[in-house]
Amino acid sequence: MGAIGIIGGSGLYEIEGFEKTEERQVNTPFGEPSDTLIGGDINGRQVWFLPRHGRGHRLLPHEINHRANIWALRSLGVRWLICVTAVGSLKEAYAPRHIVLPDQYFDRTSRREHHTFFGNGIVAHIGFGEPVSAGLRDILARSAREEGCVVHDGGTYVNMDGPAFSTRAESEANRQLGFDIIGMTNLPEAKLAREAEIALATLGMITDYDCWHQEEEDVSAQTVIGHLKANSEKAKKIIARAIDQVPERADWPEHDALAPAIMTPKELWPEETLGNLMPLLEKYK
Repeated sequence: MGAIGIIGGSGLYEIEGFEKTEERQVNTPFGEPSDTLIGGDINGRQVWFLPRHGRGHRLLPHEINHRANIWALRSLGVRWLICVTAVGSLKEAYAPRHIVLPDQYFDRTSRREHHTFFGNGIVAHIGFGEPVSAGLRDILARSAREEGCVVHDGGTYVNMDGPAFSTRAESEANRQLGFDIIGMTNLPEAKLAREAEIALATLGMITDYDCWHQEEEDVSAQTVIGHLKANSEKAKKIIARAIDQVPERADWPEHDALAPAIMTPKELWPEETLGNLMPLLEKYK
């Protein structure tokens, strides 16, 4: 039975029905995850929570070790991953405290060498045309609507570097390109989850209108915090509903994503690289 991972805020594990069983610090070949992982059960399903920015929000977006985070989750048997993330809206109709479930990403980051597990003698080019698990996104959409949330199912998440928020010129350019929401963290999670054969979907919790909206206050840390607290309570209820609907057997297309992606013949795989990637490559060795 595949476990379910949750990446989000540090208090997200305080979900009704969650029975905490352990905290685990996972050592990875890529360094330390953002924090210890919190494990337990929700209605008989194994769930692992990981605070993206560390408990107390100690890590800037570019300081997050996404490879360590996803490797740690995969090593603990996670095959489904729900990402809860604050986003800015680039559309009038997408208001603060609405939820967007993105189905596409646009990469404006500059750290692609940190957004893959491969290299060091093993080459893989993952298919990423449909970067979000449609099955898991459907479960989240249904669960959010059952909670009475305003849900926008689908849309493009543009990932900027940060940590500063957008300039007005950048915000307007992103709108002109047709992007829907903007954030600083979720694209690396999606890329690495696909390489780790984890089905991923994201709850984009809108906190602001970036800085393009002339009639609204420009985004700031203070405006974000108020909406974050309200969104966190919504996310907990949505996740509790969604857990029961996630299948136990990991047999979705995302769970075999590496099969057509690995280019390097097995006999050429360096032993050290294989060892580092064993949670991903064990079934292919």
